[in-house]
Amino acid sequence: MSITVLGIETSCDETSAAILVDGVDLRSNIIASQIDTHKKFGGVVPEVASRKHLENVNPVILEALDKAGATLADLDAVAVTYGPGLVGALLVGVAAAKALAYALDIPLIGVNHLEGHISANFLVRPELEFPLLCLVVSGGHTDLVYMPHRGSYQLLGRTRDDAAGEAFDKVARAMGLGYPGGPLIDKLSKEGDPNAIKLPRAFLEEGSLDFSFSGLKSAVLNYLNRAGQRKEEVNKADLAASFQRAVVEVLVEKTFIAAQGCGVKTIMLAGGVAANRSLRERLLLRAAEAGCRVVFPPLDLCTDNAAMIACAGYYKYLRSDFAGLTLNAVPGLALGQDQYEGPENQGQMSLESRHKEKKI
Repeated sequence: MSITVLGIETSCDETSAAILVDGVDLRSNIIASQIDTHKKFGGVVPEVASRKHLENVNPVILEALDKAGATLADLDAVAVTYGPGLVGALLVGVAAAKALAYALDIPLIGVNHLEGHISANFLVRPELEFPLLCLVVSGGHTDLVYMPHRGSYQLLGRTRDDAAGEAFDKVARAMGLGYPGGPLIDKLSKEGDPNAIKLPRAFLEEGSLDFSFSGLKSAVLNYLNRAGQRKEEVNKADLAASFQRAVVEVLVEKTFIAAQGCGVKTIMLAGGVAANRSLRERLLLRAAEAGCRVVFPPLDLCTDNAAMIACAGYYKYLRSDFAGLTLNAVPGLALGQDQYEGPENQGQMSLESRHKEKKI
């Protein structure tokens, strides 16, 4: 019997819904982006994002069902991002998912946004064997995660200040490139010399797998300020290439130190910055040298989307990892620590017990 999961994602500025069958058959993945709305502000405005989600969530869900040729009656479960993210944005998706789960009497599955990003790899490569190491790089997170088996996450390193994607956005804004910064810097860097401008690499103390990009960001801002004071023209392509190289070198180096320490032969890349051309190329180059394998999702599954949430939800469905209707948004949710709140969520029902309840 096939399992059909509706995924809902509203953690930041994309309203998305997807229909996924049996974990690999993606019937639809609809994304309503708010980039044009937030571009004039140079970044995401939480209150504006929440209001746009309210406008978009129902039409996006209906469009996902229509494109998949499915109806609400075909759904076996609804999976939704409940953290981490912007609390107002998360609440919109969680409320919609809870309403559907209650009305249809199907399981509600709470998904960690980072677990969703990691699961994007399983959408296209369900055969991946554990243990695995994943570098999660996005606007809000830069994490090295060891996965001894499915559903188990051990955080080896994380950013101590700015996430890599956040640094890209701030540097792009300082350079006058616009928003979102990552794709703009990546595109411009193709025209520049990555060795033209000397910028720092923060490897931190010996043995640390944590990241820090605040100092690098400050170095770029100082470079721009000094050039402005001296009325010197800045070669933006060289600066973009040099900045990107500084970020990528640290990400790649720490990833392979972690892989060697864990004895892992397969490395996954996930998150919005996983779309970065230079990061992909240097990871593949190092993997060839080290005899490892590097995999990453297609570009359309790197940024926030509901397909990855549905995939994570599918595997949680298989192990009967359900939430109750008191599920709440948890903006600071930690990876691997489900924080279902309330008595209904404390005793998550197994499939067998749930079916018994339905019969009664």
